[in-house]
Amino acid sequence: MLDFFTSNIVLLIIIAVIGYLLGSVNSAVLITRAVMKNADIRTMGSGNAGFTNVLRSVGKGPAIFTITFDFIKGVLSAVAGSVLVYSFVTAANPQLLAEYARYGAYIGGLFCILGHMFPVYFGFKGGKGVVTSAALMAVVDIRVFALVLLTFLIVFLIKKIISLASLVCAVLFPVYTYYFAYVFDYLGSLNTEYPISMDYVMITTGFAVLIGLLVIIMHRKNIGRLIRGEEKKITSKKKQSS
Repeated sequence: MLDFFTSNIVLLIIIAVIGYLLGSVNSAVLITRAVMKNADIRTMGSGNAGFTNVLRSVGKGPAIFTITFDFIKGVLSAVAGSVLVYSFVTAANPQLLAEYARYGAYIGGLFCILGHMFPVYFGFKGGKGVVTSAALMAVVDIRVFALVLLTFLIVFLIKKIISLASLVCAVLFPVYTYYFAYVFDYLGSLNTEYPISMDYVMITTGFAVLIGLLVIIMHRKNIGRLIRGEEKKITSKKKQSS
């Protein structure tokens, strides 16, 4: 399986560069500059160039634009990685090619997340990659995305803290990925003509672990505030003023 990565290194670098450059287009920075006359979202509120800070510091409209754009760029990066692998890589059977394409999607999405976190266009200071990570999940495994989204909603509705919900999802993303890849994909394909390889299970889980760790690391300040009981909740303006 490592032959795929070593034999297609140039293509994978191209996929990574495309993902990183797309990820570096930070909508939180751009929309805040447009709405508030060149203001920098990274000097406002929590200092994070992402959806939650835009929601608190700029408003609902810009926040909706931010989350939509961040999701779209994640989807585009992952899809580009998959399409390029399908277009330029050959494999012994269709199932193996599909596995390779999934790796291409992960690489494109991973580097989009890195671009979002460390954008080349904005001094390498960006967001935390939660929405872009969710977009990658939606492309590589809609089952994992659905379960992660459900987990996020449950935690958020109970605690009203976006960072806590994001951290729980970051921890469970690799667990969900392994579960579906092993139980449903690997075991479910053993008696088929082209069974899914165990390498696929381990590599996809490895990508999920790496992405989950990145998101957790980017939330290290939030973790400190959560431990101290200082992390802000998302509440309505009406409730805040009462």
